[in-house]
Amino acid sequence: MIRRARPEEARALWQLRNLAIRAGCRASYGEEKVMAWTPDKMPGGYLQAIVQHPFFVADAPGFPVATGFLDSEKHSVEAIFTLPDHMGKGYATQILTAIKNEALSRGITTLTLSSTPDAMTFYQRHGFTLLRESVYHSALAGDLLCMEMQAGLLHSEKVTF
Repeated sequence: MIRRARPEEARALWQLRNLAIRAGCRASYGEEKVMAWTPDKMPGGYLQAIVQHPFFVADAPGFPVATGFLDSEKHSVEAIFTLPDHMGKGYATQILTAIKNEALSRGITTLTLSSTPDAMTFYQRHGFTLLRESVYHSALAGDLLCMEMQAGLLHSEKVTF
């Protein structure tokens, strides 16, 4: 089931994010950077993202297993993360589909995103193309290699759940 995130579950969703990064990004960034990038203390901006943006959650029976949101001002896909034990089961695809649908409903026809190297092939399978490599500077973890990507959206792609 895909639904909108609730502000009161922000801490649990922050932990989901951290677990996903810790499991999926070590190969690209190394243990030290990954641990610095995933502090247990949730920054205030995370709750703000849940409140201000269409922030989606995929639920398995009883608990959230994946997240992601549309930054409707920047026309970008943000924060798609899946719990390690639930990767490869289609939850991130459902989140991305919900984001694309939301974008289309707002008249957005092109989406961008910054991907970790590990997630680039996932986004390519879903219509995103690589524009360039870049470096994102994290105040917590330092410089992180990112893949800047873009996809055009067609109204014929809209999917209902």
